[in-house]
Parts: sequence; C-alpha cells; structure tokens
Amino acid sequence: MEGLKESEANLVVYLHPSMANSVNDGILRELSSLLFTYSETFDGVVLAYDPNVRSNLAKILPGVHPYLGVRLKAKLLLFSPKPNMLLEGVVVKISRQSIHAVILGFSSAVIADEDIRYEFKYKVKHGKEVFVSRHHKKHKIKVGTIIRFLVKSFDEEILHISGSLVAVHTGCARWLDTNLEEWSQADSTPRKRKDRDEKEQKTVDYKMMANRDMPSLKKDDRIKKLKKKRKEHT
Repeated sequence: MEGLKESEANLVVYLHPSMANSVNDGILRELSSLLFTYSETFDGVVLAYDPNVRSNLAKILPGVHPYLGVRLKAKLLLFSPKPNMLLEGVVVKISRQSIHAVILGFSSAVIADEDIRYEFKYKVKHGKEVFVSRHHKKHKIKVGTIIRFLVKSFDEEILHISGSLVAVHTGCARWLDTNLEEWSQADSTPRKRKDRDEKEQKTVDYKMMANRDMPSLKKDDRIKKLKKKRKEHT
C-alpha cells in the first residue's frame, strides 16, 4: 500500500529532572505521545518508532524548572497519504450515497456516490447493503471487504481521507488481485481508443493537406505548358 514511508530523524528529547534515573522510560513516553498524530516536521502520521540513544550524557537546560536534553536518533514509520495514491482499507459501512472504510485501524475514509464509478450498482441482498459490479457479478463491495481506492484529499487534523473508486484499478482488493488481466485490459481500452482516434485524425489531416496542395500543383503544370507553347510559336 502506498502512503507508508520510513524516516530517520535526529531528535532531542526534553525530560524532567525527576526522570534522571529512568531516562529510557522517559524517552519512550515522550515518543509515544507522537503516535497516531500528524507531525508537520515529519510530514506524516507517526505509526511506530525505533529509538537509538546516541549518548548517555544529558545536557541540563537552564530555567526555573531545568530539563534534561537527551540526543537520540530514531527510525520512524510514517503514514503520509497524498492525492492519487492507492490505499487499502476495511469497509465498515455502506449506504446508497457512500462507502465508509478504516485504514490501518485508525484513519477513516469515505467515498461519496459521485466518486463511485457507474460500474457499481447499489443493492440490498438478504438485508445487507452491497455494491455489485454490472460487468462482473463476483466483484462486490460489502461490509468487511478490503477495498483499494485512490486518495482525493487528506484532512491532517482529524486524519480523515476522501477517496475515489472512479479508476478501473480500484474496488475489492481480492477481486482485483485475482483478475489482474481483466481489469488491466479494461484500463488499456480507453488508451487504445484514444491512440486509434489520434492516428485516424492524423490520416485525415494528411489527406486534407494533400488535396489542398494538388490544385496548386496542377496549376503550376498548366503554366509550364503555356510557357512552352509560347516559346514554340516564337
């Protein structure tokens, strides 16, 4: 899944003097406060960390309540979704107007009806709401389905994603993985049609140019013949 990345950061953790005898615990507590919140510094939501304290020495900072500054290096796992990235999430709710999903157990996503391609038809089967493909009856989206969708936008404050199922390579992740050839061909059809149309247009343009040039060529031939006749008479 896209949107996940690793980052190495050089950090300084500020600890209260009361943590002087348990520095490691203090560092872990401070780093834990970063989890599942968006950080502008790292441009992402911190999901995990692996700290490596560079020195056992801590610098005492002056002030009314002096703190200990501990330098360390940490590996961070970040969640940083951007527009047009492919994400996967578990569907938790379906209605005629939208599909709701949860990504990585903490971030919510909603796909509005205008972002669900026409291929999917809303139905209620056995009292349960479901979206079924009009072309492939086994391609279904229901509660519990892992869906693959494109990111439209990401609200960093509430960790909410607006998604899209317009592209043919989005939908039920399991169906897409087991029917790779089918949807790949469907995805290539519009491109093939576009290439064919462009080729046909170029052919038409060439013929129009050729037809436009032909009269002038014929005219030039007539002028040459007239000049030749005049010379013969003279």
